[in-house]
Amino acid sequence: MDAVTLAILKGRLEQIADEMDATLFRTAFNPIIAEAHDASHGIYDAVTGETLVQGKSGLPIFVGVMAFAVKAVINKVEQEGNLHEGDVFIFNDPYDGGTHLSDFRLVKPIFRNGTVFCYLASVGHWHDVGGNVPGNYNPEARECFQEGMLIPPVKLFEAGVMKQDIVDILSANSRLPNSLYGDLNGQINALDLGHERLHALLDEYSENTVLEALTTLRGRAEQMMRDHLLTLGPANISVEDYLDNDGVDDVPLKLALDMTISDDGSLVMDFSRSSEACAGPVNISRSTTIAASYVALKHIFTDVPANAGVLTPVTFIIPEDSFLSVKSPKPVGGYTETILRLIDVVFQSFQHVAPEKVNGCAYGTINALSLAGHRKNGSRWVMFSFFGGGHGGHPEGDGLNHGNAPISTATIPPLEILEAAYPVQFTQWALRPDSGGAGEYRGGLGAIYEIELLEEEATAFLFGERGKFAPQGVVGGGEGAKNIFSYDSDDDGAGRKYPPLTSKITGIPLKKGQRVRLETPGGGGYGDADRRSGERSEYDLEQGYVTQVK
Repeated sequence: MDAVTLAILKGRLEQIADEMDATLFRTAFNPIIAEAHDASHGIYDAVTGETLVQGKSGLPIFVGVMAFAVKAVINKVEQEGNLHEGDVFIFNDPYDGGTHLSDFRLVKPIFRNGTVFCYLASVGHWHDVGGNVPGNYNPEARECFQEGMLIPPVKLFEAGVMKQDIVDILSANSRLPNSLYGDLNGQINALDLGHERLHALLDEYSENTVLEALTTLRGRAEQMMRDHLLTLGPANISVEDYLDNDGVDDVPLKLALDMTISDDGSLVMDFSRSSEACAGPVNISRSTTIAASYVALKHIFTDVPANAGVLTPVTFIIPEDSFLSVKSPKPVGGYTETILRLIDVVFQSFQHVAPEKVNGCAYGTINALSLAGHRKNGSRWVMFSFFGGGHGGHPEGDGLNHGNAPISTATIPPLEILEAAYPVQFTQWALRPDSGGAGEYRGGLGAIYEIELLEEEATAFLFGERGKFAPQGVVGGGEGAKNIFSYDSDDDGAGRKYPPLTSKITGIPLKKGQRVRLETPGGGGYGDADRRSGERSEYDLEQGYVTQVK
């Protein structure tokens, strides 16, 4: 295929996925999708389910996992048959191509001349899907049934006709059925638009031409990844980092990576030394581990096209008894915290062979905070959001202050949106001085959030991390500050209190005027702090980023 045609088709295919992203972001009812962009879309292989094209505005972790989700639908169709044009499957099974129960997937086959050409898929984080904790981040869950409803792959549409009973079941299991209805229809609309755009492209260029382009793009991604690895290898590297605890037992969990780069351009990522499956909800499935590794590699090798070819040279070793490869009914609601740590160990590993490509570790937690209660008129409200922190210093400069987690391109919901939607006010939303790790290039600053309740009473829940183990620097850089959460309490005149498990807690009773406070971690530094220029250090002091020059 000539280079011009290939470039045109690459852009057209990516535009389809991007338009699907935009359609959902503009129509979803839930701020976590509409404002924070906690969703994603892609185009997937008709036989293997592998990623062909991903949208650039959603969460990359979703696109990696969705290949397994589409394969789950393909397997179901192979076993049961009965696939029609106009079918759409819906499910949130975290063990079969999923992440956690909040993330609902819609998968739609695209037919051409009576056969499936490819699949389109949409995933979005719904606001509430039942379970013990409003917003579904339950740090004390011991099985998935305490985290929300679990839906296996079922048909939402059959031959183009919606099955209303499925929608009724979903709505009945949510504290916020109107939000669910809006998000579901936003995803349906995104798939409809993708269907229309893809057929228009195929009509213009033909199925064979588009398939040739997709095959070429995959082959190029594989070759580029191999070329990168060839310049780095051979090498054997071992790294480990830790999670605070699993929310149930106050015992650290080890996430260890033994990485081997061979002289044939292949990579082995061995997670065998990691902790076994745990009681609490920081477990993840094998598919999620592979998807998070894909995201980490894409952070390092930024020029490689984002499709399944990236992982062709990579072999994964993940023991079945590991907390990185669990099966039902192990709880997985806090998967975000674990995949962030996985990205950290990949960064720490590659600093030994590609220091010019890695960042210091980012703040390493989404700090999933929810407040819930009832308004004076009896209606229920649930504020769920995630919060930012510092990114790691990097070879070209200081880390980003108050960024979002590196598992995504999502944004932090603006305080104006949260205050307009819920009975709360932010009494502080500020950068956290002295939180970035020292280095030739300093880690970015974390943030301070303080939230006051305006209703008569509510209950708060937090699922966080990095309260005991700070974000690490690379190439000699220093640690970022640890996570700190506190809250007002009337218990025994205690005043301000801190969670017994440091970063995780459920069922905090709040009264009107009481506050919760997050002080989020900064990023790890890059390089030896003794090499930092005096000009940069003085600027930090002038801006209030640090309180003293060390």
